[in-house]
Amino acid sequence: MLNLVVIRVANIDRSRAFYEAIGLSFERHQHGSKGLPHFASVEEENQGVVFEIYPSAGKETVDVRLGFSVPDVDETLGVLTSQGGTVLSSAKDSPWGRRAVIKDLDGHKVELCQSA
Repeated sequence: MLNLVVIRVANIDRSRAFYEAIGLSFERHQHGSKGLPHFASVEEENQGVVFEIYPSAGKETVDVRLGFSVPDVDETLGVLTSQGGTVLSSAKDSPWGRRAVIKDLDGHKVELCQSA
């Protein structure tokens, strides 16, 4: 069972705001005195999966594709594009619900899905 997803980004504050628009909540974390400060999602909201945003520190995760269920794909897509996200696939209905794909501010592909 998946319990942790970590992405690395150029600006953790900017990315935190982007993913908060999808519906995640974050707390600032740091593991020990040598760990990098980062944001971790509130686990209870995500059914036991922790989503963390770390500074890139020379490592990139842009080939990762993430998927999130959202209450309203069209509304969420509008908020994310206003924050600088790039639409890769416009919102459209599918057998799995309404779906769209957007690129976040660091190049991660993010699929949004609204249940039918």
